Amino acid sequence: MMGSVVALIAVLMVLLSGLSVGLVNDGVSGLKKLEVSSFAFKSGVDKSAAFTRSIVDTEAADVWAGADGVAESAPFGLTLVNTRTDRGVDVDLALFGVEADSWLVPRAAIGRDLAGPDQVLLAGTLEDAGVAVGDVIEVDQLGRELEVVGFLDGQHTFGHVDVGYVDLRTWQEIRAGIRPGEEAPDHVHREVTAIAVLNEDGGEPDFAAVDEAAGTTSMTLEESFGASPGYTAELTTVQMIQWFLYAISALVVGAFFTVVTIQRRQEIAVMRAMGASTGYLLRDSLIQSVILLLVATAAGMGIGLLLGVSLSASEMPFALDVSAVTVASVFLVLLGLIGAAFGVVRVTRVDPLTALGASR
Repeated sequence: MMGSVVALIAVLMVLLSGLSVGLVNDGVSGLKKLEVSSFAFKSGVDKSAAFTRSIVDTEAADVWAGADGVAESAPFGLTLVNTRTDRGVDVDLALFGVEADSWLVPRAAIGRDLAGPDQVLLAGTLEDAGVAVGDVIEVDQLGRELEVVGFLDGQHTFGHVDVGYVDLRTWQEIRAGIRPGEEAPDHVHREVTAIAVLNEDGGEPDFAAVDEAAGTTSMTLEESFGASPGYTAELTTVQMIQWFLYAISALVVGAFFTVVTIQRRQEIAVMRAMGASTGYLLRDSLIQSVILLLVATAAGMGIGLLLGVSLSASEMPFALDVSAVTVASVFLVLLGLIGAAFGVVRVTRVDPLTALGASR
């Protein structure tokens, strides 16, 4: 029974770890795969929604490019749109607007690289959704058509929406709602979401000084993850559940070993009366605890990994990560030992005279 409970807790830990990693990947995998050190957003922007609220002038890129410690800087745009292919497939996209000759443009795994206006390079996961190279995607309510020129390798998402790379000028006109044939105002082609910054190797700019000069607010790539819709709330919720599970595992395992120790009280007293030292009894009890925890945890991890593989094939945002699973298993064993230690410590309080009382 004890082994079964520990194994079930291990299964839950594997599933929660995979869900946590999956939510991170589904929310910001597109940002994680950018070769970017930081983003410079509009000065004073709400950092929890910077990607959707920030508007920066493209001239800020020149200010950042000239800063010490900066290797590259380039305008970057992001907006969410609804589209439909010419074969009737509905596709929600997070459009990343980048200059076609920028270092930000990733290489296509299938098809051609992004080369000019009215082209889109899509996340590889959309190929499984029924989109193909050569399809034409129409942006809802604008009538703007984009040709699918290629697919990226694997998952690229932002806010649980697949990413599509487009030329910066195309992005600016889509964001401003410019329809085909309409003339875009001059300011449209000067506005972007942020300035993407790449630091020099081993170097880092003076963010405060450059932000003041450029009129921006900087966030490192990792800090910018929090600006993805729902990222912070989802991650915090899953992590809170994980920590509660860790605490519960320690309490449950500790309670089980306390019950076992109480049940063995007479036998332990007899061993004490026969001359067994407290250290020997503690080692004996803790070794049993370690063996039980290791075997049950290994079994639970195995079951959890098998379930995780099946969940990975579904639409659930689940991703198995070796390091996350390893950390979860180590936490379970360590917290289980801590809980067991509180139960085993009762061994030191057993009076050898209890053996005599048991015999009467």
